[in-house]
Amino acid sequence: MGEFFKHPNSIIETDQIGSRTRIWAFAHILPGAKVGEDCNICDHVFIENDVLIGDRVTIKCGVQLWDGVRLEDDVFIGPNATFTNDEFPRSKQYPRKFLVTTVRSGASIGANATILPGITIGRKAMVGAGAVVTRDVPPHAIVVGNPAHIIGYEQTKLTQFESPTRISEDTDPEKFPVSRVKLFKLPLVEDMRGNLSVAEIGDGLPFLPKRCFWVFDVPDQRVRGAHAHREQSQFIVCVKGSVSILVDDGCSRAEVQLDRPNRGILIPPMVWSVQYKYSADAVEVVFASDKYEPNEYIRDYDEYLKLLEEK
Repeated sequence: MGEFFKHPNSIIETDQIGSRTRIWAFAHILPGAKVGEDCNICDHVFIENDVLIGDRVTIKCGVQLWDGVRLEDDVFIGPNATFTNDEFPRSKQYPRKFLVTTVRSGASIGANATILPGITIGRKAMVGAGAVVTRDVPPHAIVVGNPAHIIGYEQTKLTQFESPTRISEDTDPEKFPVSRVKLFKLPLVEDMRGNLSVAEIGDGLPFLPKRCFWVFDVPDQRVRGAHAHREQSQFIVCVKGSVSILVDDGCSRAEVQLDRPNRGILIPPMVWSVQYKYSADAVEVVFASDKYEPNEYIRDYDEYLKLLEEK
């Protein structure tokens, strides 16, 4: 236990409090809890036994952290945010083990948000005030509403942009902000009998595809993708409606809206991508450079970042 500030009206039963942490009036921390360094725990916070709190965490007034909650470094919890740890609570009936809820490093949870049990809030994600989070939140995602849904992605510190860059039709494909990702403007042949667009191998289509699939009838607010490929490339066209494509190379992030059938995007290996904001009529066609192989997919963002570091 390091040297920390304890308000005289707080109750601190644990001996695992990090240095320079400040605990304010009427906070109550049970014996089994672990609290890191440089934290700020405000008035009327209750922390149960099986709770782990990292360094530089801020917990605002009126928050209860129940058994199974894990807060990593640099997390912000807004006032009166509510955590849960039992899917089917009954009085005097307890599960053998409470579900673990994890808030990854740098994430923020707004005031009065409700977090269902067993959920992971990804690193640097932002949960809006009053949101009801019923499913895992991807890294960097911004979610709002009941049930919570993704409305955008925050920007990483490493990028040169203040917010995810939205690429216009006039963007130079050679100056795309995410490395190795390319935009393609395919030929458009307009005719009174109907329009046509085309992509030939080597002239518009950047590789010989070995697989093709299409996505349609996506329920509102659903997110697809959220992975990177180890060796495969993908070429995506939205032939009807619109979809937003978020691409991330671990340093920079950009968002492209595909909303016409003669615009495509090449996503090379080891680039993280997410597809969301589907219009109701969206039909997305994906060309892949190889056949489906489950081991090709990297579905955990932290694993993806580690693999980038190893290269």
